[in-house]
Amino acid sequence: MMRPPLLSVRDVSVHFHMTGSWLSRHPAAVLKAVDEVSFDLAPGETLGLVGESGCGKSTLGRAVLRLLPNIQGRVVWLGEDLAKLDEEAMRKKRREMQIVFQDPLAALDPRMTVGEIIAEPLRTFRPDMLAAESKAKVQAMMAGVGLLPQQINRYPHEFSGGQCQRIGIARAMILSPKLLICDEPVSSLDVSIQGQIVNLLLDLQRDAGTAMLFISHNLAVVRHLSHRILVMYAGRLVEVAARDALFAAPIHPYTRALLAAVLPAMPVPRSDAPPPALPEAATPLPPRTGCAFRDRCSHALAICAQAVPPLEETIPGHWAACHRARELA
Repeated sequence: MMRPPLLSVRDVSVHFHMTGSWLSRHPAAVLKAVDEVSFDLAPGETLGLVGESGCGKSTLGRAVLRLLPNIQGRVVWLGEDLAKLDEEAMRKKRREMQIVFQDPLAALDPRMTVGEIIAEPLRTFRPDMLAAESKAKVQAMMAGVGLLPQQINRYPHEFSGGQCQRIGIARAMILSPKLLICDEPVSSLDVSIQGQIVNLLLDLQRDAGTAMLFISHNLAVVRHLSHRILVMYAGRLVEVAARDALFAAPIHPYTRALLAAVLPAMPVPRSDAPPPALPEAATPLPPRTGCAFRDRCSHALAICAQAVPPLEETIPGHWAACHRARELA
């Protein structure tokens, strides 16, 4: 019997009304940063969320934690719809859901010591904890992420970027959350440090059983960490599959192009047309109708301009949002 999901996201959308110079070129323009996204996350599972810059990955991560206003759709946490909770009830839920941000130094208060930063969640959610017990827990957590406990009274500027990210992870994990959202946690770090942080996250997940939503454009890191992978383009999920299945046989033309562009040594299934080349940045405003990827897709048909392809299970356990998905599979 399958366990119920830890997190169920259903038709979540986040739309922004454009202002300033955008209005002169696109009257009443609306940017669909996240558009009707749905997925489940099981306890202890790691979901990788990939896509090029600007596709809505980080916005989706913040929407899951309800850190943004005007979120449409449902975010169900352990069977409870978070949208129905008041501010105080939602605050209490946050001890079970934590986030690690992209810029390690900017995420830390420069006026607080490392010990104060890591202990902040304890002060918020465990005000009854004695100071000595809190300090011992902080030092144990520091040791767990590879920091020296005697560094507890130092300030963030005294640490390297990789060490600051370890501090951020320690702060997020001190309450043993059930869910950890990692928003590009290694993108600003040197390659040698990236591997250390990834292995640290794997060790912490193994020990605490924490589920992770790992947001990144680094496919090699995502492949190393994830059980399943969500591929996002222009605010929508275009492919969802188990890690090995996705890298071995991607279906959606965008996923194929992404793998071919970033990992050229990886075999990509042959088709009657080569995968399209991807420009450096996503299209700011994709077409309002039909498939958002159609203008960059060598497989596009007339129907692609008329109807948005639904995310459907093309083969068991492998979902794709493409009108030609079964043919391409």
